[in-house]
Amino acid sequence: MWRRSYSLTRTLKDKKWEALVIGGGHNGLIAAAYLARGGLSVAVLKRRHVIGGAAVTEELIPGFKFSRCSYLQSLLRPSVIRELELKKHGLKLLKPIATSFTPCLDGLYLLLGFDDQQNNSEISKFSKRDADTYPRYENELSKFCKIMDFLLDSPPPEALHGDLSFHDLLRDKMQKSVFWARCLRHVLSLGQKDLVDFMDILLSPMTKILNKWFESDVLKATVAADAITGSMASIHAPGSGYVLLHHVMGETDGDRNLWSHIEGGMGSVSLALSKAATKAGAHILVNTEVSQIMIGDSGEVDGVLLVDGTRVHSSFVLSNATPYKTFMGLVPRDVLPDDFLRAIKYSDYHSGVTKINVAVDKLPQFHCCKSSQLEVGPHHTATVHIGCESMEEIGSACQDAWNGLPSRRPVMEMTVPSSLDKTISPPGKHVVSLFTQYTPYKPSDGSWEDPTYRESYTQKCFSLIDEYAPGFSSSVIGYDLLTPPDLERKFGLTGGNIFHGAMGLDSLFLMRPVKGWSGYRTPVRGLYLCGSGSHPGGGVMGAPGRNAAHVVLQDFKKQSR
Repeated sequence: MWRRSYSLTRTLKDKKWEALVIGGGHNGLIAAAYLARGGLSVAVLKRRHVIGGAAVTEELIPGFKFSRCSYLQSLLRPSVIRELELKKHGLKLLKPIATSFTPCLDGLYLLLGFDDQQNNSEISKFSKRDADTYPRYENELSKFCKIMDFLLDSPPPEALHGDLSFHDLLRDKMQKSVFWARCLRHVLSLGQKDLVDFMDILLSPMTKILNKWFESDVLKATVAADAITGSMASIHAPGSGYVLLHHVMGETDGDRNLWSHIEGGMGSVSLALSKAATKAGAHILVNTEVSQIMIGDSGEVDGVLLVDGTRVHSSFVLSNATPYKTFMGLVPRDVLPDDFLRAIKYSDYHSGVTKINVAVDKLPQFHCCKSSQLEVGPHHTATVHIGCESMEEIGSACQDAWNGLPSRRPVMEMTVPSSLDKTISPPGKHVVSLFTQYTPYKPSDGSWEDPTYRESYTQKCFSLIDEYAPGFSSSVIGYDLLTPPDLERKFGLTGGNIFHGAMGLDSLFLMRPVKGWSGYRTPVRGLYLCGSGSHPGGGVMGAPGRNAAHVVLQDFKKQSR
């Protein structure tokens, strides 16, 4: 955990800043680092006592350090790691021995990793045909990496607003022409067949795609489980196949589809980013909550008002808060267009995620894997899929939530980061992360404010794990439960949505956060979005922060001319 304090009166009030960043999540820190490197005076204002937003490490039980919200690293853009020299600032990636482990109640299991022959042998336990098909499926998705990388790292070619000079219009037209030319080059490099396959993945239901490729329920559910993370969309819904691309979008040290742990927990990502930002000259202030974004008489941003009444002036403000929090909570309503406000208000912020961080006195021992009680196996280092033996299980769990009930048999991703990281738990004991789905924000059969109701859901999850790893419940020393309302209240995630808003096709690219305002600029001149609610979306990716900073730097240079 990283804490820092400053004299607010002197640091903030004695100057007019060129840029203020609201929120110290990873995107906010990244934006601040790039802005400071670009020569701007920058201050990051963080509400909580610890930086990092949802990418934090907190010691809630003595000796046990939890990656409290986000829990694995893969999506952080290689350009961010390279350009901000995060490894020099202490970022250490811990590669798992295996990538995915799905235990089955009948005693079988599916363990996937880096050895193609071993993967073939594992999948053959369920289907020889699928074992032969799986490498082709992986190669198929890998074909789309270049165009996805291009789209992730590029600001959307959004239309400009306001009174524009001939020079501005000409430059904007040239920039858009360059973007679409590069995009077309990537499209043409695919060829018509691959382009049709790409469109099929973007538009089709996940079930249709996986049924086309595989016959084994266990393999289909394992692949789908990686793709449903954080989503409330049905696996049968058109467009749900898009998230399968997340299977190959991430990487670790150049290796695609590899999700790694971080030494010291996910807070170490934020710590490295904070070091990069402060080295570049940015100031980071914790326990500094913004109550309002100040708008001057000209309709332009004039800074922010803090909850203690302090006024902090700046020419640019970047919000790392959710679009809903930014425009419905921080910006005066009378300065925003009605249609824009309606679009923000009625965007989809549904979340089915409840995170449980668990301290245990021994490793989970799965009955399908016979091993020593003290020995860390390859499966302990992998992402463990609980309750994911079939697509039907995933579909039923999701339907429960749409019916207003927490899933009767939750779908869970379990990770044991202490299997690789010896810095986050006492010797012989372990940290277990449970990313559970699906839990409605307002369940119809109770309330998340009721301690008994919360305990009931937790024990339901533990009991389900006991079916696969007998004795898990009795190994629990303590736990931290974060339901959708908890995620909203403690981390500012509207609706508990970890992506700052749904990641459906109607909420991506030129439609994120809303149509007409995808380019990080907002209807208020000088105010920008830099969080996951902007393109390209959620996850510990960093692209929104990096892209937004480049747009601000461009506008700053234009303003300085």
